[in-house]
Amino acid sequence: MIEVLVPLGILGFFALILLLTGMFTVEQQTIAIVERFGKFIKIARPGLNFKVPLVDKVAGRVTHRVRELEIDVESKTADDVFVDLKIAVQFFVNENEEAVLAAHYKLMNPGQQISSYVFDTVRALVPEMPVDNVFSEKEKIAAAVKERLEDTMQQFGYTILQSLVNDIQPDAKVKAAMNHVNASARLKEAAKNEAEAKKIRTIAEAEAEARAKELQGVGIARQRLAIANGLKESVEACAEAGISPEEATKMVLLTQHYDTVTAVGAHSKSTIMMVPYTPDGMSQVGDQITQALLTTDEAGKPPVAPKTVAQKQGRVTQHS
Repeated sequence: MIEVLVPLGILGFFALILLLTGMFTVEQQTIAIVERFGKFIKIARPGLNFKVPLVDKVAGRVTHRVRELEIDVESKTADDVFVDLKIAVQFFVNENEEAVLAAHYKLMNPGQQISSYVFDTVRALVPEMPVDNVFSEKEKIAAAVKERLEDTMQQFGYTILQSLVNDIQPDAKVKAAMNHVNASARLKEAAKNEAEAKKIRTIAEAEAEARAKELQGVGIARQRLAIANGLKESVEACAEAGISPEEATKMVLLTQHYDTVTAVGAHSKSTIMMVPYTPDGMSQVGDQITQALLTTDEAGKPPVAPKTVAQKQGRVTQHS
């Protein structure tokens, strides 16, 4: 009995081993390729799957997850500047059986295939652009890469999700020169704006000064006209009172003189010293002013004030 059970136990053990070797699992978002003696038999989807032990084998697994491939491409622009572009391509395998079989059996190295097409597309497009356009039209480069890869990789079961130009780096000297040009342009614009502002301020100040002088001249003219009219009216009033024009003029000038002296003393915090002077000159001053008033009366114009009335009448010296 024991001699019979031992061989059966051994056979059962080997049968269990064979059964276990015929079981396998497939991960989520993955499809397994099952072959029998090197020939495709079926595809195994995610979960627990079975195959014939010692006959079938899992030849490969194809994932449907999105992968990203970064490719560094060096190319020359239309203005003979070398730039380094970093192209990122995102792709995945379609879930239908035909795409899975094409991705497994038709394409040995998808990354190398994609890189070759990216190099070819970029080096055909960038040499037609100046270096400035490479920066401004990077979306155009990305779109051209995606279009080229879509047409090619579709037959191998791959779908191109997106193509991106992540970085563009020109030569270090060219980059420094571009920064210098940009800085110079900004400094030029700043200087232009500053000069324009200075021009506006200068014009405004000149207009304000001209207007102030104009108003000051009008005020001085009106003041002098009022003084002349006042003198004329004073002389005429004295004449009506029986005072001769000469005496009236002297009296008016003396009154204004003492009013001026009083005003100087009232507004000054210094000591005022009066220096005696000769009153004989008053007759000469009176003659001049009378003649001016008479001439103005005849011509109908304001009289012209004498230049040095205070010098003719006397001197007032101020000491601190």
